[in-house]
Amino acid sequence: MTRRTFGSAIAATVASSSLALGADKKMNLGIGTYTYHSLSLDDMIVQLKRLKITEIEMSRGEFMLFKKSPPSLFESAKRKFDDAGIKCVSYYSATIKDATDVDNIVRNARLLGSTNVTGDATGDILHTIDERLTKEGLTFGIHNHYFKTKFAYESPEDVLNGLKGLSKTCGASLDTGHIASCGYDNVDAIRKLGPYLKMVHLKDVQASGGEVNVLLGQGIAKIPEAMKELKKIGYTGLIAIEYEKDGDVNEDIRKEVEFARKLL
Repeated sequence: MTRRTFGSAIAATVASSSLALGADKKMNLGIGTYTYHSLSLDDMIVQLKRLKITEIEMSRGEFMLFKKSPPSLFESAKRKFDDAGIKCVSYYSATIKDATDVDNIVRNARLLGSTNVTGDATGDILHTIDERLTKEGLTFGIHNHYFKTKFAYESPEDVLNGLKGLSKTCGASLDTGHIASCGYDNVDAIRKLGPYLKMVHLKDVQASGGEVNVLLGQGIAKIPEAMKELKKIGYTGLIAIEYEKDGDVNEDIRKEVEFARKLL
């Protein structure tokens, strides 16, 4: 066996081993923190620890761009998360409108220790986001959403059209609940958006044309099938449970986490 042949054999062995390891790797379950918008940050952390959740997306309203919250809020949250052993892997910004917003999403993500930003933007600002976040070593996921009025990103095709001309820095943060609310199929959405997925918001809804949240597996979002499809495409990013209800959701979230973990 020549040195070149030997090297090729070793490379093939390493590659096959890597594929095997990847195949065994489970998807990572976390929480989108809007879920606990009725709780204080401290009480939310208590619940996250109780559920043994170690990764989150920061999506509480007081941290979104429109609140214009000071850096100290983000710094304080980061300290508390560090103390609790919780990593904020993604920051949900909501709508990004101009260069100042881009500056702020970079600052906020950095303060939280996040590597991804989820939000929405249209037009030329998308290119600004792409260039700036590429430079900063961050990624960006376009968030699909259901509203009673027309929204720029309702279908998988809407998101794909938004990504045209952008680098791999930009992709999709798929919300399974909102896709279903808009009347689209999650399995189809995952197949189309799979190469672009930065993260997934795991949510179930009662019916299309509305956004009444129900426990995972009890609505129309085809959660088991969606999770199976995510496995099939080899998705290994964060799957963040989101549950948009007011009041005490602690027991419901316990059930959702238990349900979702069985599908990993």
